[in-house]
Amino acid sequence: MARDDDPEPADLAREREREWQEIIENFGDRAVLEPGDEPVVDAPRRAAPDDLDQDDLGATAAARDQVPPDEEFVPPTPPPVPRPPFDRLLAWTGVFGVPALVLFFIVVGVTLPAWTGLLFAAAFIGGFGYLVIQMPDEPRDPWDDGAVL
Repeated sequence: MARDDDPEPADLAREREREWQEIIENFGDRAVLEPGDEPVVDAPRRAAPDDLDQDDLGATAAARDQVPPDEEFVPPTPPPVPRPPFDRLLAWTGVFGVPALVLFFIVVGVTLPAWTGLLFAAAFIGGFGYLVIQMPDEPRDPWDDGAVL
C-alpha cells in the first residue's frame, strides 16, 4: 500500500508536470468543439393553442387524468395550532408586542408619557427574562431532530 510521503515514480511525476503545464498554457482559452462532438437533441415541439384540435385536447387531458379521482392522494387535515399557556403567551406578547407597539407609535407620531416608556421597557425585559428562565436546563437528545411522523 502506497503512503502519502512515498516519492512518486518518475513517469507519474513527469505526466503530472505535463498536465499542469498544459493547463497553464491553455488558461483562459475557450474550448473549441468539433461539429461531430455536439450531441443532437430533438426538442419536442409544443403546439400553440390555435394549432390544437379537439382530439389533441382530449388526448392531453386523458394523459393528465390517468389517475382515477378516488385513488388521488388527499392530505389529512392538519391539527389545530397549539395554544401556549397563558404565562408564556403573556411573555411572548411582551417580547414581540411591545416593540411592535412602540414602532407603531413612532410611525404615527404619538408622544407617550415617560412612565409608559418605562412600563413598555419593563414588559419587554420581564417577558424576555421569563422565557429565558423557563428554558430547560438539560440539553435535548442529540438524535431527536423534532420530526413527528
